[in-house]
Amino acid sequence: MSTGRLRVRISPGATRSQVLHRHENVWKVCVSAPAERGRANRALIKLLASVLDVERRRISIRSGDTSRDKVIEVVGTTAAELEHSLRAAATRE
Repeated sequence: MSTGRLRVRISPGATRSQVLHRHENVWKVCVSAPAERGRANRALIKLLASVLDVERRRISIRSGDTSRDKVIEVVGTTAAELEHSLRAAATRE
């Protein structure tokens, strides 16, 4: 089964959760949850699951659990599919 990875810079405590844009090789994502007790990480996974149309259990944070910069892994998809879905989500906002 394929596994895609992407780099994300998260901004917690935003007005609303959304995929903003890609800068170089990092996606900028805002979540409304605060950065406390894993809330922002859970909100990020929930947002990505919705945008990518995958189950939450297929998404994991591979590095950066306590950092704004994270590496996300999505089982059952390719890097190209991730890029396509995120670009589509960013243009809708």
